[in-house]
Amino acid sequence: MKKSANKKINKAMLRMYATDLLYDIVGSIVYAVGIYTFAAKADFAPGGITGVALIVNHYLPWVPIGICTLMFNIPVALLCFKMLGKRFLFKSIKSMVISAFFMDIVLPLFHTHVFPQYMDNRLLAALFAGILSGAGLALIYMRGSSTGGTDFLIMSIRKKFPHLSIGTVSLVVDGIVIVTGGFVFGDINAVLYGVLMTIASTTVIDKLMYGSGSQRMILVISDYSDAIARRISTEIERGVTLVRAVGAYTGKERMIVMCVCSKQEVTHARSIVYQIDTNAMVMFCTVDEAYGLGFGQLGES
Repeated sequence: MKKSANKKINKAMLRMYATDLLYDIVGSIVYAVGIYTFAAKADFAPGGITGVALIVNHYLPWVPIGICTLMFNIPVALLCFKMLGKRFLFKSIKSMVISAFFMDIVLPLFHTHVFPQYMDNRLLAALFAGILSGAGLALIYMRGSSTGGTDFLIMSIRKKFPHLSIGTVSLVVDGIVIVTGGFVFGDINAVLYGVLMTIASTTVIDKLMYGSGSQRMILVISDYSDAIARRISTEIERGVTLVRAVGAYTGKERMIVMCVCSKQEVTHARSIVYQIDTNAMVMFCTVDEAYGLGFGQLGES
């Protein structure tokens, strides 16, 4: 019986790793096409580490965009190690390496025939770069991974200054990169196209992963509710409520875990539940508005 159970667990783990890898590969290809094919020659920089890499590549064309992104991402990820956790860090580094591989090695081999670099209309370049990079990142995020970027930096800043909203920190960090791109490429249009690409990318990520809602509520029914609640509270730093409930059919009493998360945190929460109890019932609900600690103030319009 024990061997059979271990076999099932090993198969499930293998299937999970294979699915993670598939999403990483497909997501990295789509993301790389967006950046390498449409953004690289359009003379603007979107927000985030990708924008920094494009600026560096503008001055140093011999430095590949993927490698440059990786060089900036890894130190940021290591600095955020304690907050991110070992598992998420390793998954993210794997995604970063796969993304850089397709960006710098695979696409350049085929760009003259299959993926020619687009150098015509900058508006179309910004739109398609945003749509494709957003779709690629969404696929990677769906498996609880990340390509690093300013997400790590934003999480760290927010941990130190919890009164700041994710939107505010993200706007400042991305805004600095986009405006810098305007100076580097020498025209105001570079700023506008950078903003447009960032908005397109963020919109696609939100639509693919969560729809249009602003927050997510997670409800978990499990025999390990206490452990799940502790880890969500400690790792994500969100308030968690335990609600006593009784199953109508079994008559068994259990605790329901209830927590409202930001869009960026819901994947991490789902990962925590899966690690503790693969048989847990998990429900995600869209919350149109959320007020309180970590969210907006009730008096804000």
